[in-house]
Amino acid sequence: MRITKNQTTTRTLADLYRSIDRAHAVTITYRDDKGEETIRTIEPHDIRTTKAGRIQVRAMCRLRGDARSFYVDAIVSYTLHRIGFVLDRPEATTPAGRGIVVRSTAQLIARELGRDYLPVRRITRDQTDLAA
Repeated sequence: MRITKNQTTTRTLADLYRSIDRAHAVTITYRDDKGEETIRTIEPHDIRTTKAGRIQVRAMCRLRGDARSFYVDAIVSYTLHRIGFVLDRPEATTPAGRGIVVRSTAQLIARELGRDYLPVRRITRDQTDLAA
């Protein structure tokens, strides 16, 4: 068991990325917003940074059997396992409910950049207050 307060965030992220690469489960002790701690075994599949700057692990939770998000700074401790993934990850879909198909590296990069950097509202040419 690794206690996150005794190591750097970089070390924690490296371990989580390793579990993603190897498709190995991780058991975490997680403290929610109310301060309650739960122990969950997760199957991480993505690590993201939110707009607020917090690092988030997207994973399949074996307790709930569903996709969940966990903030890295709220993980109290974790244990890496050699147990492989057993849950099916849901397919990515568009807002219309259609499956997303990525056919090239360029499409994947464009999709990731679009997800992170597209504006929330439509910008028109006459909005000069948004100019850099």
